[in-house]
Amino acid sequence: MSTLLRARHWLKAHPLALDAALATAVLVCMLAGSFVDPNAERGAKWGARTPDALGVTLMTLSAVALVLRRRAPRTVLAVTVALSVVALTTGEPRAPVAMSAVIALYTVASTTDRPTTWRVGLLTMTVLTGTAMLAGPLPWYEQENLGIFAWTGMAAAAGDAVRSRRAFVHAIRERAERAERTREEEARRRVAEERLRIARDLHDVVAHHIALVNVQAGVAAHVMDKRPDQAKEALAHVREASRSALGELRATVGLLRQSGDPEAPTEPAPGLNRLDELADTFRNAGLPVEVARSDLGTTLPAAVDLAAYRVIQEALTNVQKHAGPEAKAEVSVVRVGPNIEVTVLDNGTEEHKPVEESDGGGHGLIGMRERVTALGGSCTAGPRYGGGFRVHAILPVKTSTARPDDTA
Repeated sequence: MSTLLRARHWLKAHPLALDAALATAVLVCMLAGSFVDPNAERGAKWGARTPDALGVTLMTLSAVALVLRRRAPRTVLAVTVALSVVALTTGEPRAPVAMSAVIALYTVASTTDRPTTWRVGLLTMTVLTGTAMLAGPLPWYEQENLGIFAWTGMAAAAGDAVRSRRAFVHAIRERAERAERTREEEARRRVAEERLRIARDLHDVVAHHIALVNVQAGVAAHVMDKRPDQAKEALAHVREASRSALGELRATVGLLRQSGDPEAPTEPAPGLNRLDELADTFRNAGLPVEVARSDLGTTLPAAVDLAAYRVIQEALTNVQKHAGPEAKAEVSVVRVGPNIEVTVLDNGTEEHKPVEESDGGGHGLIGMRERVTALGGSCTAGPRYGGGFRVHAILPVKTSTARPDDTA
């Protein structure tokens, strides 16, 4: 950092010292100007006049007052104007005390609003110029009198311009900071949404496959001694479910990798094209599942396709866990106008309530509703009349995020 830059930072940190230096410079200028006679025969001549004691005193007092111009700008302006009036009416020759009033007027204009600047500026200009013209020893049309008018007007205009620029820069900085805060909040919101989506995927994958593993492992343990062939078949299903669970977990966790990571998965997300495969996994676990579809030929956006698959997967997992050993499930996927409707029914004989509604411990149905609602659809789940449970989801075939070619 250069010496000039360090001095600038130090003066900003110590404004009183800067004002003292300014007051000293103004005093030197006023003292120098008091030796110049602008009415000399051959132009302004140095040493043509000498200030008297009163003039030196007034100049010194007005310069000292400028040291406090930041703390009490209006008071300093009143003091310097009063001293200038005294100098204009009594001094012969005149002392240029009005220079300090010009600096004080600039300070007031740069620290207040525009209406106040106009009022204070006009008042100062009128008082000083009127006093110089009417009460001074010189004729009213003298060049010194017109100079006071010009300098006070320029001081008010310059102070107002500086204040306007400072307000403009502050507004730009504030807008930039607000935009930065908005970007950060948007980034945090997107991160939270992505974490919630990944959590839903993990729940769907784990709940489905672990439920199947649990059922098949129970079957294997029950028939291990008497029917080893059936136990082997059940263990084979356990192995297959475990392999599927690991694959889907690897694909889901891979979303957390960077886009350039060569190990990131490239397999497409599951959809309704794997519905028969999903139903077979439950059939192998002992749950009869019937599938009826009237949506063939309908091309769904990837988000809708995944949501429909996950709704069916979660609903069948709940049937497997809660509906009882004799339960059967029916799955229907129907295209109805601009929507696709997914329904999962069961005839469970045991009390079949969603875990999150019974003890507050699960997230399955909550995740289903969040998925469907995020796409602009609706999802309902509840007991059926006469026993069993019903899950019904309505999903739009076209979403706000779908591509134009995602048509039926």
